Amino acid sequence: MTVQSATGGATASGTHPIEPPKSVPAWVIPLLAAACGITVANLYFAQPLVGPIAAALQLSPGSAGLIVTLVQAGYCLGLLLLVPLADLVENRRLVCRLLAGNAVALTAAAFASHAVTFLLAAWLIGLCSVAVQVLVPFAAHLAPDHARGRAVGSVTSGLLLGIMLARPIASIVADLWGWHAIFALSAVVMALLSFVLARRLPKRTPPPGLRYAEMLASMWQLLRTQPVLRRRAAYQASMFGAFSLFWTTAPLYLSGPAFGLSQRGIALFALAGVAGAIAAPIAGRLADRGRGRRTTAIALLLGAASLLIGLAGTPGSMFALAMLTVAAIVLDFGLSASLVVSQRAIFSLSPEHRGRLNGVFMALFFVGGALGSALGGWAYAHGGWPLASGIGFAMPILALLYFASERP
Repeated sequence: MTVQSATGGATASGTHPIEPPKSVPAWVIPLLAAACGITVANLYFAQPLVGPIAAALQLSPGSAGLIVTLVQAGYCLGLLLLVPLADLVENRRLVCRLLAGNAVALTAAAFASHAVTFLLAAWLIGLCSVAVQVLVPFAAHLAPDHARGRAVGSVTSGLLLGIMLARPIASIVADLWGWHAIFALSAVVMALLSFVLARRLPKRTPPPGLRYAEMLASMWQLLRTQPVLRRRAAYQASMFGAFSLFWTTAPLYLSGPAFGLSQRGIALFALAGVAGAIAAPIAGRLADRGRGRRTTAIALLLGAASLLIGLAGTPGSMFALAMLTVAAIVLDFGLSASLVVSQRAIFSLSPEHRGRLNGVFMALFFVGGALGSALGGWAYAHGGWPLASGIGFAMPILALLYFASERP
């Protein structure tokens, strides 16, 4: 199997040519960005609510972690089994069905009174939330070559805003009306979003090609034969590992004896990371101008530097809290920039493989995040914030060393 080079070289052999995208209304990309942010938030609503959910469903402390783990497991499975369908079936219909499934799963979570029901709903929420990763390559398809980075950057900015805002919104809603309310509210929003996208999104039908089983088998072939995909997945797995480690351990650090912040205070701290999402459209424009390599290096350096910034100051002091806030913004800025440049690079490999390329890329990306969360929890328990920060610092540094071996 051969596909296009990242700079737009030869087309895939033995495949049907892709017609250049027709012009689309200016509001389509903002709509896709909003849809991504609203949908991806479902993956993170449960994270700050593990305690009250576990108490209500009588889950033991050892089993409470399943609330988040099953959401992640469903999402990873969806990345490998459902996202590649974007190369096989009409994209608008696929997205709307996934959003409808998400609405059903969220409704089940909102009304769950037994642990098994909630955990199954959590798994389905993760599985159906992969609609986000169908929408991102959809935006790349709609954009012309010279503006693809800008389009991906805009959509990714919406996605990152959803990630950053999900935790504080869930905390505030749960504080006002209980943990059930955030799932019920999101179920209504998902149903409305599915209706809007069914009416407003353009159709995108992939050209005829492989059968589903053959398409899944081709994903390993893409990973094996495409060095751009392997490298970009490695960079992002490292960055998302550092990101997940930071946001797993920072709330523990802030709620501990040093700072003693309440749940609402931690929610306000999490809002600081939203500022990092502005990097996405900026990075997209730089990538469109041929500056993706330089932007990647800067992004990896920012990721490493953020973990050092978070160590500044005496624990519990206002200066230390201010430095943690700066660290959150810098880390999110680096993650946003590197993600957009990486996705633009892999989407330029081949238009008709974008669903599979994105599925493989995001699956490895998410594995890095899961590893970062696990290492962060272990490191904080054994060495506190300094050990966790040291491990987080090492992740983008390793990616930077690997990046240095890349030929321009």
